[in-house]
Amino acid sequence: MVGKVRPSAAVLIAMALALVAAACGSSSKNSSAGSNASTTTGTAATTTTCTGTQGSGGLALGGLMPQSGDLKVIYKALCTPVQMAVDEINAAGGVNGKPVSLVYADDGTSPDVASTSLNTLVTSDKVNAILGPASSTTALGIVDKIKTDGVVACSGSTTSSGLTQPGGAAGGFFFRTAPPDKLQGPALAQLILGDNKMKVAILTRNDSYGTGFGSALKGALTQGGATVVANDAYDPGSSDFHADVAKIVGKGADAVVVIGFNDDGAKVLKEMIAQNIGPKQVQIYTADGMQSSSLGKSVNPTNPGVVSGIKGTAPAAAPSGVTNPFSAKFAATKIDTIFSSYFYDCTNLIALAAQAAGSNDPAQIRDKMIEVSSGGEKCQNFADCSALLKDGKDIDYDGASGPVDLTSEHEPANGVYDVWQYDSKGGYANIPGVDQIKIGG
Repeated sequence: MVGKVRPSAAVLIAMALALVAAACGSSSKNSSAGSNASTTTGTAATTTTCTGTQGSGGLALGGLMPQSGDLKVIYKALCTPVQMAVDEINAAGGVNGKPVSLVYADDGTSPDVASTSLNTLVTSDKVNAILGPASSTTALGIVDKIKTDGVVACSGSTTSSGLTQPGGAAGGFFFRTAPPDKLQGPALAQLILGDNKMKVAILTRNDSYGTGFGSALKGALTQGGATVVANDAYDPGSSDFHADVAKIVGKGADAVVVIGFNDDGAKVLKEMIAQNIGPKQVQIYTADGMQSSSLGKSVNPTNPGVVSGIKGTAPAAAPSGVTNPFSAKFAATKIDTIFSSYFYDCTNLIALAAQAAGSNDPAQIRDKMIEVSSGGEKCQNFADCSALLKDGKDIDYDGASGPVDLTSEHEPANGVYDVWQYDSKGGYANIPGVDQIKIGG
């Protein structure tokens, strides 16, 4: 679903890049299956399930993901690609000659729940590395514990710029494959400005994800000549959003941006509709945290199409130019694709780092993560990359999310974003004729 860029896009990209240069995060390239396909249900049509994989004496992985909490609606989108990757790794002979084991635990979209689960994964399950957690706030809440426990963590969905740290967060044990919000802010601004919206109200979750995203977005919009008429944050745990929405009513906005997760975002949208500032009255924009086939039903169970017309950006599940079998294989599951390729790549990177190190020791895996992501002979899957390593060659893993190329801050330097929209049935799809947005070097 790739079309021609509007005439003004080059100017907008230049503005975004100028902003990024002052601050700066994944990659580019895409599957022949196209970018993020329409996903109107979250029902899987595949035999791949997140049941874990038994193993003994080999690399042990833990999936620390939201089985509960605000992000539970995307759990299958995160755990399924990890399961698929582990199955492929074991089919290729495993890591260091032994099968990889995998066990899942709930991060609860909460630092407290995630901390308890991490304890179990490290002490009882004896994992060497974890995939997750899902949210930035959860990650920031357990980052010190990850460092203390000395376990490698790779998340495919944490995007807060608060996790951008010299040498990587958690004493270098934390990595991420999804591009940070300092890149998605300018990407969403490009979409808004391209629609000629020049008076914008911003309403975000009051956490590291929401306020960080809002700050990057405001800067890019202002740089592009727009006026931000309101920039407020709400308590995602609140049960009443009347006062929060009232702050943006009457501001004369021709666009409203809501940055939240499925559950709290749905409550905000419901209140916006009640105050006559919903999708029928004003153009609404959002981002990855509210990209879910469940959002419409959460707003109005009897009329999920109430979210029709809302536009957004999200890290591209299949960046333009990338050809990787994972895209078509995952599309067949009929599960929401949000962040799927990024978790798939996290899993392969950890396994390849362990293979390159010849060890399952977390510290040695940590020290090989950047090395296997760039600078060597290119390869796209564990089997091919592992074969090169066994031949004594350096590798450059280019995954389903594109060329990962992790920086010294343990994150991508570039971002490619899908531009999508909700339809009259509450499903979402990339907007026909609109290119993915690329931000970064």
